[in-house]
Amino acid sequence: MRVAIVGATGAVGTEFLGILEERRFPVTSLSLFASERSAGRELEFRGSPVTVRALPDDGDLEADVVFSSAGGSLSRAHAQAWARHGAIVIDNTSAWRMDPDVPLVVPEANGDDALAHRGIIANPNCSTIIALVALAPLHRAFGLRRATVATYQAVSGAGMAGIDELRDLTRAALDGDPLRPRKFRHSIAFNLFSHDSDIGDDGYNVEERKLLLESRKILGLPELRISATCVRVPVFRAHSEAIHAEFEGPVSADAAREVLAAAPGIRVVDDRQRNTFPMPLDASGGDDVLVGRLREDTSLPGALALFVAGDQIRKGAALNAVQIAEHLIAQGALRAPVP
Repeated sequence: MRVAIVGATGAVGTEFLGILEERRFPVTSLSLFASERSAGRELEFRGSPVTVRALPDDGDLEADVVFSSAGGSLSRAHAQAWARHGAIVIDNTSAWRMDPDVPLVVPEANGDDALAHRGIIANPNCSTIIALVALAPLHRAFGLRRATVATYQAVSGAGMAGIDELRDLTRAALDGDPLRPRKFRHSIAFNLFSHDSDIGDDGYNVEERKLLLESRKILGLPELRISATCVRVPVFRAHSEAIHAEFEGPVSADAAREVLAAAPGIRVVDDRQRNTFPMPLDASGGDDVLVGRLREDTSLPGALALFVAGDQIRKGAALNAVQIAEHLIAQGALRAPVP
């Protein structure tokens, strides 16, 4: 299968390379695209170098599937052209997520929605993916009505610049030097702050609004009530989320644990005796969303409290997109053309 990665030199782009290799995705040819300043670089795939190219003007990436993670404006401008040239575009930007004609897919939650694509399939925001891997099986079992979510988001969600800033400012703080943030508005060293995205008139920022609107679309619950508070924390990789979820009727922690233990993409980490629950260090580099701290919410009958952690670059981005493509292949909806 001819595969193209757009935004190949970014954090998510390079993650795609490792995941495609690890999962033995059926790649017969691989094309890597990035900005003109990155053209000419070589990245390794299956032990061989692949040269990064600038995007062609005609929109023909000579691919059967395109994994795109190069920014919303670029995707908005070019994804339809890539699709017109025969590719299925699985887009990791915000450009197409809320388009009513574009499926928004978490395979564990609504994988078959991808089959209704018209050339483009959207990958949700990382926080949405991590939350819904846990919430979707609970919704199927008990009927989700409402959720409040507090996210603890790693700096790698802002790319390499976020990682560099946490490292540099932590070193400066320990050395007693002035803290001069560049990527973020506030110092991330030994600090946390409200997510660095624009705040609307309703007081919610963009990240919080994504979690609400994307969850409604993915779960097919247009009236679902979600209130999110998204926070940036001094963690290099993997987002964590505290979730309080209300269901149609009472749900015990034991019943929820049984559902989650059987659900794909989840590892239950819920050891009360050892006080060990999901942590971003344990989630980093892994495919599963870790779920634990399961308990009945004492503030509301029929509600559960839980804590989740997931690698937002892997499951929250590249892995989710590759799993969408794998689902299409399994359903016979993505095939390489016969020569």
